[in-house]
Amino acid sequence: MKTQWIFFWVIASLAFQVRAQYVIGSAEELQNLKSLPQEKVYLHHTGPVVFTGEYLYYAFYCFNAQNNRASDISFVGYVALVNQQGEYVLEQKVRLQKGMSHGDFFVNTEVPSGNYKLLGYTQWMKNNGMEQVFKDDLVIINPYQQDQSRLLSESLAEEKTAFEATQPVDSSMIQVKLAAKRVGTRRKMALQLKNYKAKLGHGTYTLKVQKKGDIQTQPAENAISYARSYFDVKGELDRKVGDSLFLPEQRGELLFGKVTDPQGNPLPDAKMVVSVPGEGFLLKFTTTDAQGNFYTYLRKDYKQDRAIIQPTDHTQDVRVSLGALPHLDASGLTFGDFRLSPTYTEAIRKRSIYNQLENQFFSVKPDSVLLGDPVDPFDGGMPNTIYLDDYTRFPTFQETLVEVFNYAGYRNNGKGSDYIRIAQDFEKYTEEANSYPAIVLFDGVYIPDHEIIKDFDARKIESISTVPDQFVMAGKDYQGIMSVKTMKGDYFETYSPAHGINVPIKKPIPQKSYFEQRYGAEEIDQANIPDYRRILLWEPQIEISDEDLQFEFYTSDLTGEFEVVLDGFTSYGKPISVYETLLVQDDNQ
Repeated sequence: MKTQWIFFWVIASLAFQVRAQYVIGSAEELQNLKSLPQEKVYLHHTGPVVFTGEYLYYAFYCFNAQNNRASDISFVGYVALVNQQGEYVLEQKVRLQKGMSHGDFFVNTEVPSGNYKLLGYTQWMKNNGMEQVFKDDLVIINPYQQDQSRLLSESLAEEKTAFEATQPVDSSMIQVKLAAKRVGTRRKMALQLKNYKAKLGHGTYTLKVQKKGDIQTQPAENAISYARSYFDVKGELDRKVGDSLFLPEQRGELLFGKVTDPQGNPLPDAKMVVSVPGEGFLLKFTTTDAQGNFYTYLRKDYKQDRAIIQPTDHTQDVRVSLGALPHLDASGLTFGDFRLSPTYTEAIRKRSIYNQLENQFFSVKPDSVLLGDPVDPFDGGMPNTIYLDDYTRFPTFQETLVEVFNYAGYRNNGKGSDYIRIAQDFEKYTEEANSYPAIVLFDGVYIPDHEIIKDFDARKIESISTVPDQFVMAGKDYQGIMSVKTMKGDYFETYSPAHGINVPIKKPIPQKSYFEQRYGAEEIDQANIPDYRRILLWEPQIEISDEDLQFEFYTSDLTGEFEVVLDGFTSYGKPISVYETLLVQDDNQ
C-alpha cells in the first residue's frame, strides 16, 4: 500500500512561499491577508496584586475582532509578563481550543517588587502592534528582598493613591446564588449559577471565589471593562505592500529556520526532517524555499521540549539554525503607579507567612496535569511490535534484525552505505518490487544514516515496531517505518546529528485540573494541615448551556470578605460580570 504524506503550508487562500516574517509582495497577497480577520484577547486573572510565592491563574479568551465570537484562527496563544523597563520577564505558550485556554505561573523570589503589565496575544495580533494586545496592570510584592524602591513613595507620609474600587457589573442574564452569605472556616459552601435568559445566557465564563485584597490598587479588567477598552481595535491586518508580518499560527505551532551551505550561502530545495522525540513522537518533513528558509507546524501534543532538525540525506553538508519570533517593543507601555504605604505592613507580613505555610504543604495539595489527546505517531498505520525480552537477546542491533526479523534488515544498493529496508506488503501480484529505504526512528529520533546504529547495544532496546506501508515524504520514497524504543527512552539526549541541530523548543504549558480542598470523614488526614488558601474556587472556563449550574467549595482558615466572581462572554460575544460577597468568620466568634 502506498501512502502519501504531504504537508501543505497555505495561509488562508495564499499560495506563496513563507518565511518567519513574510514580506508582502503584491496587492493581491495583501488583499488575501486582509480577508483573514484580526483577533483580540482577554485574560481573566487572579491579580491585580500578587506576592512572590504565589501562583497567578488566568483564563485565556481569544476572539474574532470583527464579530466578537470565539476565534478559530490561531492554534496558539501567548501570555507575557513585562516590567517597567519594557523587558519580558516571562512568556508562556498555550494551546487554544475554540479560542479558549487557561494556565498559571509561579512568581518566584527572583522577581523584584514593582508595577508590571500582563499581556495576552497571538502572533497574528502582533501585526497590528501593541495597541491590539491585551494589557492589564499587575503589582508584584516581593517581601523577601530588601530593595523595595520601585514601590516606595518619595515620602513615607505620602497619601495612598485613590483608586476606582468598583468594576462595571451586568447581572441581567445570570446571577450567582450562595447557600449562605456568612459561613465559618473549613465549611462546605454551595453555589448556584442561575441563567434567566435561556440561549441568550449561554456562553463561556470564569468562576472564582477569592479573598478580597487588604492592599488597595486599581482593580483588574473584567469582561465589561475589557469590551469597552478594546471595542475599537482593528478588525483586519494593518499592513501595506512591502511590509513584513507575523504569520498566523493556524495549522499549529510554527517552527522555522534557515539552511545554508558551509560557506553560509542559502540552500534552496533542501529536504529537511524535524523530529520531536520521546513518547508520542512527531515527525515532520519540509523543503527549504529559494532563500533557504524552512518551516513546519506542530499541531499534535508532544511531551519533550526538544527538536532535532537535519537533512534527509546524511551526506549533505549543511548548516541549520532555528529561528525565533521577536517580541513586540514594550518600552512605550504606561504602567500603573501603585505605591507601598506603612499601613500595609501587617497585611504584607501575614500574607507572606500564610504563603510560606501553603508552600510548605504544597505536596499534599497538588494540581493534576491533564494527559491531553493521545498521539498516534504512525498516523493510523498498524505497527507490528516485537518485545525483545520475548526472544533470545543478541549483542547488536544488526544481529537482532538478522536473527529476529525475517522481513526487515540491512541491504546494500551498491551505491553507498547499508540501509534498512522493510519487506513490502504486496496487495496485488502486479505490484512492482522496490528498493526504497525505511524510515528509521530511535525514541522518535529520525536516523538518516542507518550505518551508525548497526552496533547499537541491543540490550538497551525494549521493543521494535514496524509498518510495511510505502510512504512519500518531501518528494522521496520510503519503504516502511521502523521505530525502536529503548529501555530508558532517552536516545535523543545524546544524539548529535552529523549535519543538523539538536535544540530545545518552547512547548505549550500543560493543562491542569486544579486541586479542590475537601473536608469530611474521608479526608481526615487533612485535619491537621494548615489551610490558608486565598482562592477557594477556580474554574477557569465553564460552559453555561442550561438554566442553572451547581458548584461546591470549602472555606479555608482565612477569615474576612471573599469575592465570588462570574466573568465571561455569551456565545454572541456579550460580556457578563457578576459579583457576590461571602463573609467567612471564625466559628468561635
